[in-house]
Amino acid sequence: MQFGLSAPSRGPLSNPADIRAIAEAAERLGFSYLTVSDHILCPRSIDAKYPYSETGDFPWTADGNGDCMEQFTLLAWLAAATKTLRLLSSVVVVPHRNPLFMAKSIATMDVLSGGRISIGCGTGWMREEFEALGIAPFEKRGQVTDEYIGAMKALWTQENPSYDGEFVKFRDIIFDPKPVQKPHPPLWIGGESGPAMRRVAAVGDVWYPFSSNPKFRLASADAYRERSQRVKQAVAEAGRDPDAVGLAYNSAYHSETAKQMDGARIAMTGTAEQRAGDVRAFADAGMQIMIVNVTSNDRAEMLERMERFSAEVMPLV
Repeated sequence: MQFGLSAPSRGPLSNPADIRAIAEAAERLGFSYLTVSDHILCPRSIDAKYPYSETGDFPWTADGNGDCMEQFTLLAWLAAATKTLRLLSSVVVVPHRNPLFMAKSIATMDVLSGGRISIGCGTGWMREEFEALGIAPFEKRGQVTDEYIGAMKALWTQENPSYDGEFVKFRDIIFDPKPVQKPHPPLWIGGESGPAMRRVAAVGDVWYPFSSNPKFRLASADAYRERSQRVKQAVAEAGRDPDAVGLAYNSAYHSETAKQMDGARIAMTGTAEQRAGDVRAFADAGMQIMIVNVTSNDRAEMLERMERFSAEVMPLV
């Protein structure tokens, strides 16, 4: 079982000293992954509904701020600041960046990190951000995501890469260096919906759901098992080996205080023994990697949360 946590990319801890302290502590405490989230900008007015909250409100801008570091830049910085942690985009909004730029940036980070990059992929949800960036139409984001992933895989794996899609076309180009990892850095497909499952089946190396989507809530190991079995079935129907696709989980509900939902305790809340039991239950359902929410806006508090999880929960799993 491997565990990960999110690096600060916004708020009071998004500065070099605090990010480095958290990254170094994560390595020392036995975490395997450090994740970085993605927004290039935050519009001042957002009508789009955030899919991971009960109300649809976007928590990043609730305080009137919209600061956020650029994801690829921070990942590259973390590659130099760490030695063993795998670095995960959680998730990159694939349509937001030119696929040739993304492929080159990811390949470069993979080379410089010694093969420690994993790419979480999502389609995006905020129409206003798409419009501000002047990119492909929001309504086409699923098709754009599929094409961009296909184009990046061609760039990473083909000696003379070419791609002919509606939104990206290229041929007769030299694309080097290739990534260290072969055939390419692992593609973690974020999402819980039917289209996300089909994308996992078609191109994913890891299924990466979040626990807090009200439409597909994964607040228990049983719910995770049911959804992961659907993923495995979709992978098999696509003609791929279901065991070739890994299973991860982002536990947004993680808390040392037990929390209730629909009359039952939410998984990954409560005592160390309860949370360790939840990890074992998710592992029995096939999960291999869990990202836990130990985030705080206070450095000392976040480090303490990391240390307590490492000392109290990890040894019980």
